[in-house]
Amino acid sequence: MRFILNVLWLIFGGLLLALGYAVAGLICFVLIVTIPFGIASFRMANYALWPFGREVVQREGAGVPSAIGNVIWLIVAGWWLALGHLMTAIVQFVSIIGIPLGLANLKLIPVSLLPLGREIRDVP
Repeated sequence: MRFILNVLWLIFGGLLLALGYAVAGLICFVLIVTIPFGIASFRMANYALWPFGREVVQREGAGVPSAIGNVIWLIVAGWWLALGHLMTAIVQFVSIIGIPLGLANLKLIPVSLLPLGREIRDVP
């Protein structure tokens, strides 16, 4: 079932979402200071590409630098991304096929708000 949901996710916007995060990651690599944000963007692109059957968890040892980076990310981009995921989820909830896709968009909100100090794991 996860495979079918992931394929539907790819077709109905997941690929474009992942490409958007990847382009944002490339832009972040222009300046040395923003490289950690670029890495986080690539992590989000990976998660946005195939979200079903995976989860985002807090990484062990993520300390003060991750917290400071998350505050900066939240102010600059995080709340816009979270709002976009929320609005897209609301639109997807209109159809029966879109309900699981809307839930996947809601799963992307926490990582879009605070991406640093997180890792993606497969759900058993």
